[in-house]
Amino acid sequence: MSDHATDLATETFVAHRNLLFTVAYEMLGSAADAEDVLQETWLRWVEVDLEQVRDQRAYLVRVTTRQALNRLRTMSRRKEAYVGPWLPEPLLTAPDVAEDAELAESVSMAMMLVLETLSPTERAVFVLREAFDVSYEEIAAAVDKSPAAVRQIAHRARRHVDARRPREVVSPSQTRAVLESFRRALSTGDLQGLLAVLAPEAVLVSDGGGIKQAAPRPIISADKVARFIIGGAGKKGATLTSDPTLVNGNPALVLRLDGEIDGVLAIRVEDARITGLYYVRNPEKLSRVESETALTLR
Repeated sequence: MSDHATDLATETFVAHRNLLFTVAYEMLGSAADAEDVLQETWLRWVEVDLEQVRDQRAYLVRVTTRQALNRLRTMSRRKEAYVGPWLPEPLLTAPDVAEDAELAESVSMAMMLVLETLSPTERAVFVLREAFDVSYEEIAAAVDKSPAAVRQIAHRARRHVDARRPREVVSPSQTRAVLESFRRALSTGDLQGLLAVLAPEAVLVSDGGGIKQAAPRPIISADKVARFIIGGAGKKGATLTSDPTLVNGNPALVLRLDGEIDGVLAIRVEDARITGLYYVRNPEKLSRVESETALTLR
């Protein structure tokens, strides 16, 4: 490929990079793996004769989807051996993502966990169709199915997700208000304050990956969740601080013990109370958050 062709390939790839990353991340739930998929896509892209590509965006999405599907099947074997509950890698997001209600919901922790219950092909079809409005014909080319088959898969996946997704889309301001009440109760060790903001059926899922201590299975009910949180916050006499941020398009907290990142807490809010808490402690999933928050603190 000539220097001019390489420049054109680079310009096109950079123009679509955010889209490609989001496609890969929503399929994989891992920013690190999504970056690897983009690298693999780039290596294939620079070998292509651009004059033969009619729709460059569609072509890049197709290659990214295929690479993500390959990796998703490999990741499924890794997850089988994973210690404790598995949560998506937290992704710091810009405020404009949070203001886009549909996009924020599509990358939320709650939705990412729902997507985990789909087969790899169902997940690819759902993400491309529902989040990015890709045509059935383009999706068919990406997943090696007929358009008619893709329509059936999309219908089945949509029905599956609708039965499990949050019942309502909550605005960022509502989530921030609930999260701030939770944060105040956490900082003062106020058990009643936590119970007031937790829904009776609240569920806490914590992911330590076998590296950091975490609950081996989900904790269910407001009382058990509140007591688990209060007990964990008071351990070892360390100073716990919490910083509001945006994770996966929604308000969240970065928790620190004596100044060091302990984890990222995302929440699911319904009817002005917290129904789901997702606490990622696995250091391998926090390196991106740690480096990006360190940059903002400088």
